[in-house]
Amino acid sequence: MKKILLSSIVAASVCTSAFAHFQMVYTPESALEKGTTIPVKIVFNHPFADEHTMDMGLQKDGKIKPIEEFYVVHKGEKKDLKESLKEITFKGNSNSGKGYETEYKARKMGDHILVATPAPYYEANEDGYIQQITKVIVNVAGAPTDWDSELGLKAEIVPLTKPYSIWTGSTFSGIVKGNGKPVPFAEIEVEYLNYDVDIKANKMGKKAHAKAPQDSFVTLTIKADQDGKFTFGIPKAGWWGFAALGVGEQDKYDGKELSQDAVIWVQAKDMK
Repeated sequence: MKKILLSSIVAASVCTSAFAHFQMVYTPESALEKGTTIPVKIVFNHPFADEHTMDMGLQKDGKIKPIEEFYVVHKGEKKDLKESLKEITFKGNSNSGKGYETEYKARKMGDHILVATPAPYYEANEDGYIQQITKVIVNVAGAPTDWDSELGLKAEIVPLTKPYSIWTGSTFSGIVKGNGKPVPFAEIEVEYLNYDVDIKANKMGKKAHAKAPQDSFVTLTIKADQDGKFTFGIPKAGWWGFAALGVGEQDKYDGKELSQDAVIWVQAKDMK
């Protein structure tokens, strides 16, 4: 019952706007042949419909709080990247929102887990807050190191499938955890990044890659099993976001309800 109540902020706002909120930590490629410096954009939006881009960290009083954490884990070592972030205005096809960008030196072989914890966002439609603790994993040269590591986040999806080596038509599996404990029957929203991202211009492309036959296809909803495990079939190449709603223990912020969500992004490729 607690998890249902925690997710009510996000679920109800989806009913209001038809589409889910997703914290993005975006870079063009997750599987690199060799080490290089990669661009990273941190944006809070609706990835399938591009209906609205939110100001990250927006508070009820209209002020914007800075991102709380941004770091990378590589071969078990954590490196703080927060000071490298620059504020940006990211332009969607409906409006613009405040976010961040940086360049990360993914030079060493192995997995690089990028983790972003934004300040809670005030959702006016529900008079409550949303905080999406987000992971994306970039691999260099195919050598696996950290991809399945559990980082002990307040809200976390621990992958059971390498998030950067997924063929279109195969599956992605993970375990939903809150403060290190599996969350039985967690509700997970899934969305496809339906537009190209213009890295240089900080904006979404104009052309959608897919058309939903009905609004229920925009934000897909699945449930974890009694052990917090889930599996999802990937129907199309590109980036897919998974958001486990209200799985963190913190359910209050600034006197309001808080949905503390776990988010992970995975990338699928077509076989050629």
